[in-house]
Amino acid sequence: MRIALTGGLIADGTGADPVPGTVLIDDDRISGVLPGAVSEDVLAGAEVIDATGNIVAPGFIDLHSHADFSLGSTPAAETQLAQGVTTLVTGNCGWSPFPVSDLETLRAGTAFLDSRLDWSWTDLTGFAATLEPAVNVALQVGHCTLRIAAMGSAQRRPTPAELRRMQDLLRTAADQGAVGFSTGLIYAPGAYASPEEVAALVATAAECGLLYSTHIRNEGAGLLAALDEAITAARAGGARLEISHLKAVGKANHGLAAAALEQLGTVDDVDLGWDAYPYTATSTTLTTRLPTWALAGGALLDRLGDSAERARIASALRADTLLSPDSVVIASLPPGRYQDSRGLSLAEIARADGVDAAEIVLRILENHEAAVSVVNHAMREEDVAAVLEDPRTAVASDGWILAASGPGHPHPRNFGTFPRVLGRYARDLGVLSLGDAVRRMTALPASRLGFADRGVIKAGAIADVVVFDPGRVADRSTYADPWQLSVGVEHVLVAGQRVLTDGVPTGLRPGRVIA
Repeated sequence: MRIALTGGLIADGTGADPVPGTVLIDDDRISGVLPGAVSEDVLAGAEVIDATGNIVAPGFIDLHSHADFSLGSTPAAETQLAQGVTTLVTGNCGWSPFPVSDLETLRAGTAFLDSRLDWSWTDLTGFAATLEPAVNVALQVGHCTLRIAAMGSAQRRPTPAELRRMQDLLRTAADQGAVGFSTGLIYAPGAYASPEEVAALVATAAECGLLYSTHIRNEGAGLLAALDEAITAARAGGARLEISHLKAVGKANHGLAAAALEQLGTVDDVDLGWDAYPYTATSTTLTTRLPTWALAGGALLDRLGDSAERARIASALRADTLLSPDSVVIASLPPGRYQDSRGLSLAEIARADGVDAAEIVLRILENHEAAVSVVNHAMREEDVAAVLEDPRTAVASDGWILAASGPGHPHPRNFGTFPRVLGRYARDLGVLSLGDAVRRMTALPASRLGFADRGVIKAGAIADVVVFDPGRVADRSTYADPWQLSVGVEHVLVAGQRVLTDGVPTGLRPGRVIA
């Protein structure tokens, strides 16, 4: 079946200014891109989508998502379709739902993602077989997951046999279709890894042709040193390197983003890229506030039940200047004593209980199985804009919420990342041009993954296409009222099938796992 998108301006993904034209689609591929107006003969027999007044662009590729923990339960991916996203790259920050060996430890480590997985698989192939999504997904394998499979959550160096086990599991995931390997070096047990362990696995990933994506070891005062560690590992192993959600966290570190960009700009011997989201708050698990030793062996709750260990953890929290109780807000948590605290800061909850911030962190964790996600208002708008302004920055969400409604106060990036860049930062603030904004969401992330037939509007490319209104496209989700879909995306096609028409999901699920 032929589809013709006519009357609009084509932003082809290369960064060029949009130009008038018609995009022809036959089956799952773009069959032609015709400049200017076309005759009725060309349109004869085609299903016509009138894009007058709109932009026709490649479907957006989210280079940093955690949707592998939510796509199985919410395959319609409504939040993504409303943003124009057609491909999600998952397995980031060291966490993937495969390989599965020590299921109990893996489920505990990923509980903050509020996943509803049935865990009926052991490897990538088994996991991929369970997916039937509206959008595409490209799977990475995570270091934390590999480490758990090989040695649980032990806080020590792996034995030679355990390291070989991780490398073998990494190779298996690559053989089964993984596109990348990721680390999350602030998360236990990934945080327990030495630079040598990470470098050995990065070298294995490079041998397999995988992208190396990393949530670096420190995004605060140690940002520049953490970037050096990532670059050194990629250089030694010959890996393609993606720095995940580049930012400078903590008030004392505001302004450090410029130095990070300058440092990255001097690297000319590593295939290097990075991504960012357009918000001044992060979102992660509350356990990242704790010293990593408190999580060793998966025994956090046991330690909180031991008075001496509890006091030791509380003392470490009180010494942590990055705790920022006024800035850390509860996003989601399972039922328990503090379930009505979603949307409140640690400081507010602590005042209500008559305790300090350190104690309230421990109370919330122990009453909610340590499965607590938070939003942390820790960045500066000027730094966010500086990173987005750099032409080497890809746009990515770091999100995982795919449903249009639900409980809690999740981060707005789940609902508005891509329209926010197009609306606020391109159209309203002029931080980047419309054509370049599209490139950061399409051809740039596609190039990081080696996808030659995605991320561009050209004959022969996969027909993942979005049509959006450049004057209306905007994010509506806020920190106070996050459950709001973006507006301005009119049509979305995945592999030539209409998954969003006139802003309404069609219910079709043509997405596939991209290897």
